[in-house]
Amino acid sequence: AWQEAMNFVETVYQITSGFPDHEKFGLTSQIERAAVSVPSNIAEGAGRSGEKEFLRFLYIARGSLCEIETQLLIAQRLGYVSNMEKVMDEMNILFGLLGGLINSLQKRGDA
Repeated sequence: AWQEAMNFVETVYQITSGFPDHEKFGLTSQIERAAVSVPSNIAEGAGRSGEKEFLRFLYIARGSLCEIETQLLIAQRLGYVSNMEKVMDEMNILFGLLGGLINSLQKRGDA
């Protein structure tokens, strides 16, 4: 999941590099920060003590993915990005990986 999240950050940065200059401190910055937070939260959660904390950070990472999806849809509506198929595919894969990790940790906690 962490590796996919790192690849996803690269994809997001490629997309935002084409945004207008006047969005540098607006939508561009917001999307990039949210993208960076995904692998960062996975890493931080993995480095914490205990599965409960790891779960918390995985949920935060998943929330950031939802935030990015909304922000990219806004960017698409504003005409900043047209083809979002690749980034949406990557996002869906990453969402699934995070969900799998979350489910596995929850099951271990239930046992």
